[in-house]
Amino acid sequence: MRSPVLGHAAAGSNARTVVEGEFVAQTSILLADVNPTVLDHVRKLLQNDKQYRVVATVNDGDAVLRECYRLKPDVVILDIFMGELSGIDVARELRNCGNQSKIVFLTVHEDQDFLNAAMGAGGSAYVVKSRVDLDLLSAVDAVLCDKLFVSSSLMYEGR
Repeated sequence: MRSPVLGHAAAGSNARTVVEGEFVAQTSILLADVNPTVLDHVRKLLQNDKQYRVVATVNDGDAVLRECYRLKPDVVILDIFMGELSGIDVARELRNCGNQSKIVFLTVHEDQDFLNAAMGAGGSAYVVKSRVDLDLLSAVDAVLCDKLFVSSSLMYEGR
């Protein structure tokens, strides 16, 4: 059982950029949120770090599935509520189809039931939007090292 990394503790993880000569390997990320302001903020936050490359931004679950199959991103950052097909449904579908993308949930819900459902559906990280600037990069680093990450305001004891 993997134990979760809480809050900023993942900052020391070893998932930083690999440099081979002039080539810098980047982590491809697909962002999904219904709120365009959130999408723009998170995209800018990730693109400030040269390690990450945002390959798509989408605002509904069907688009996430379509783009994941097409682009095969390393990481998918999902909102929980995205219309008819929720982020939890999307995560479950990705896992059922054998998709290997790491899943980071980014949500307003600071609720144990949502946390348990998201992680149970295949998530490896759960970041609350009120802590996005503090936790998101650490969460992505953690999942790239096969660790769990949960914003420090919550506790997860599964897996």
